Amino acid sequence: MSEKAPLEKFNIKISQCTKCSLRATCQRVVFGSGSAEAQIMLLGEAPGKKEDELGIPFVGSTGRILDKMLEGIKIKREDVYLTNICKCRPPENRDPLPEEVTTCAYWLEKQIQIINPKIIITLGRFALNYFLPQAKISAVHGIILEINTEKIGTIKIFPLHHPAAARINRQTRALFTQDFQKIPTILKQIKKEQ
Repeated sequence: MSEKAPLEKFNIKISQCTKCSLRATCQRVVFGSGSAEAQIMLLGEAPGKKEDELGIPFVGSTGRILDKMLEGIKIKREDVYLTNICKCRPPENRDPLPEEVTTCAYWLEKQIQIINPKIIITLGRFALNYFLPQAKISAVHGIILEINTEKIGTIKIFPLHHPAAARINRQTRALFTQDFQKIPTILKQIKKEQ
């Protein structure tokens, strides 16, 4: 059975959420985009200004970097699932507060359960620390990690630097590109293990 219908139904629920103060200050809930049957989920922190305007995650200059990276490994944007921990834009693009992350956690956990990706690519320290609060992106980027979560079960995450950081810093861009190119090999490896 296709996961498209359950995900679309669930996205309607997410778009009606008013559980935290972020909903009052953003234009719309940005639940995510891409395939309901994606093998790869790309996870960021929260929508930015452009995402809030369009209702689509990872657009603008950051989205262009991500699109170019996906193109470079022959994966189409519509074949992955892109989302953020928080579904609403924090004012002035500030980091989401712990209580906002906690409130939004239910939505993300359900998305992961419905899509059931083979790997979750965390983009930046914020997404990494959602799963591993003490981890440092500089120490674990580009390494596949298998973790056990109470509500989702065992998942594989692949931490990468955030595309925005890659846009700003040449050295980070090189690391981001190098790590991103490992994705096809990692997917093949995961398929062999199953």
